[in-house]
Amino acid sequence: MTDRDAIALREEEREAVAELLEAAHHLAGLGLSPGSSGNVSVRTGDHVLVSATGTQMGSLAPEGLSRLDLHGNLVDGPRPTKEAPLHLAFYRRSPELRCVIHLHSPAAVAASCLPPYSERSALPPITPYFVMRVGQTPLLPYAVPGSVEHGDSIEGLTFAFRAALLQNHGAVCAGTTVAAAREAAIELEAAAEVLLKLPTAGYHTLSEEQAHAVAAAHGSHWDR
Repeated sequence: MTDRDAIALREEEREAVAELLEAAHHLAGLGLSPGSSGNVSVRTGDHVLVSATGTQMGSLAPEGLSRLDLHGNLVDGPRPTKEAPLHLAFYRRSPELRCVIHLHSPAAVAASCLPPYSERSALPPITPYFVMRVGQTPLLPYAVPGSVEHGDSIEGLTFAFRAALLQNHGAVCAGTTVAAAREAAIELEAAAEVLLKLPTAGYHTLSEEQAHAVAAAHGSHWDR
């Protein structure tokens, strides 16, 4: 990457980018983005600023961002992460979303290798915090990392959700703010870790009625 590759941030993008970089550094500091894995993005108007290929979340800087349009065309900046289709699919299906975070966090990766709890959520309603901060989290079929198939799967689902597990791969979380997406990513990892510590049967979850009530009270989604 050269200085000529770096995008020139517009005034209206600066605050959002500062929040995005802080979130990336925080998540990496928690150990949720091992090596050069993971990528983040923020939507500003009709453009998406997404981490570039080869960047590391722990040291992500403005020059490590690419500017795309909503169809994936590079407007300016370096070559984007190959996982850009994941991000763009969320923005296209839900225009209110402003941030997408994709991680290979260990517990979420492990949970993505298990059979899903239901058609609409890989994880059960294991805690009220998972339901309120993440909500139903479908398990997307395995696809080669970076392929458009993941994006197609996200756009093809007809029910509401703001997070998904990618089979044998990791997690992707979206939010109406950078903070919401970051907290969802952290909570999803925590819920997956709790689930992995439980026996395969005989544990309690929230009832469907309880999960519905929590989701409705906090603007989340739960509908098994």
